[in-house]
Formats: sequence, C-alpha cells, structure tokens
Amino acid sequence: MKRFGSLFVIAIGVLVAVSIHAQQARSARDGVYTAAQATRGQALYGMECALCHGETLEGGIGPPLSGDVFAATWGPLAVSDLFDKIHNTMPAGAPGTLSRAQVADLVAYVLKANQFPAGSAELPPVDAALKQVSLGGARNAATPATGSALTFPATGNLNQVMRGVLFPSSNVLFDVQTQDPGARKAGAKPEAGTTTARYGDVYEPWQVVDAAAIAIAESGPMLMTPGRRCENGKPVPVDRPDWQKYVQGLVETGRAAYKASQSRNVEAVSAVTNDVSDACANCHRVYRDVASNAMRCTAPQ
Repeated sequence: MKRFGSLFVIAIGVLVAVSIHAQQARSARDGVYTAAQATRGQALYGMECALCHGETLEGGIGPPLSGDVFAATWGPLAVSDLFDKIHNTMPAGAPGTLSRAQVADLVAYVLKANQFPAGSAELPPVDAALKQVSLGGARNAATPATGSALTFPATGNLNQVMRGVLFPSSNVLFDVQTQDPGARKAGAKPEAGTTTARYGDVYEPWQVVDAAAIAIAESGPMLMTPGRRCENGKPVPVDRPDWQKYVQGLVETGRAAYKASQSRNVEAVSAVTNDVSDACANCHRVYRDVASNAMRCTAPQ
C-alpha cells in the first residue's frame, strides 16, 4: 500500500511537471486573446496611444508597435514584458494610469495587429499567465543584415569611456538606493550632489534611470572595440576570454537594470545595483586594482 501511494505521488508529480512545461512553452501564435478583447483594445489604443505610436501602429513620436521593429524588439521576450512596459510607463504623459484589464486589451490589439491569431479565451491580466507566453514567431521579423558592417575606430582610451559612460550611468542607478525617482516630478530639482541632478530637471526622473541602464547594457561594443588603449597605452585585452566574460556580465546586468527600471520599483532597481557593482568589481580586481598604473590592462600571470 505504501509503495502504491509513493508511485501515485510520483505520477502526479510527473503530470504536474509536464503540465507546467506545456504552459511555459506556449506561444502567442497559440491564440492567447479573443477578437472581442482586441476590439476593445483598438478603441482604447485610439484614445491613449495613437497620438505617439501612429493610427496604424506605424510609429511616430513613439516607436512602431507592428512590423519589423516590433518583431526585432519584442520577439525574444514574453508577453509579460510587453504588458509591464505598457502598464508601468504608458501613456507617456500619465504612466501607470491604465488598469491591468485595459493593458491586457491593448496587448491583445497589438498582437492582432502583428498577425497573431485570436483564440477562444481572453488574455488574462495576471503575471503568472503572461510570463508563460512567448512573443516569438512574430511575422515580418527583421532579416539580419549581410555584407560588411560600418565600423568606427576608437576615439577615447578605456579610462575616458569609463568616466564618460559607465561611471555616471552606474551612479545614477546607485542613487535609486536613497532616492525614489517617482517621488519627484519632472523638472523638480533633485538632491544636490547626486548624479541624477545632472539631468533630473530635463527628463522625467525614471527616464534618467532608464537611460543609465541602457547605457550600461549598450557598452559592450565600446569595451570590445579593437585598437582601443588603456590610459597607460596598453591595448585593451579584447581577445582574452576573461575580459570577454567580464564585458558580457556587465552587459547582462545593464539589461537586468533596465528591466527593473521599467517596473518603476525602487526595491527592484536597488537589488540590481548589487549586481552592477559586482560586475564592475570582477573586472577591476584583475585589470585595474593592481600595484601600479603601468600594470593596468595587463594579462594576469
């Protein structure tokens, strides 16, 4: 009897695991919204979104929400990422004012506009369900470019890139640990002495945090530019596997910081700053924090 009971429990566990896997493998092509829901979303889109993103989602002040640009941007992500982007940051003039049900309707309309088929059940405004649906398979996906790409020689040395891009961007993120960007309005003067004070009276405060995270996420090509030199004249060790690993780690933390920033949640951004600090320290310990400046960028022995 005990053996039967154990086998029964195992069988139930296997069925649950298979069920969860099947849910996680869902695609937006499986019909995750209804036609009626998309119709509601279209009406709401006309009132709240068309001014910036175009009457037919072709783009304008804001980026296109259909076609190649949409596929290239959102194809690798889950429906939950698109939902969170709209819910937390849109409409641009009044972010966070749309209900979760309204956002689900908008996402349904965007899916319809990108030729994802309708189904028999509405897209639910529930995180757990949204995370299980992939946006992969959007039509009109951008075709990778062929032929030689335009390249640019390095202008500044590595220290100048750090001072101009990575140091200020990192400190914008670190400022979130002690200052809530959502606690002050655009144009309000941030606390003196903080990195965000440089731009806080120009852009909406959370947009400054977004930009800082993006700068870190996009820093990979700068740190991997062939021919760039360190301040001491030594070449940046772009061919070394450990350097490449450190750069990849930094880029990934930048992407994580941007995703956290899009949530407009102070705790989420503060948590990611620990990873940003670690990513910087991993490289610094090997290539910067050495006995003398002359040894910087030198391969470890």
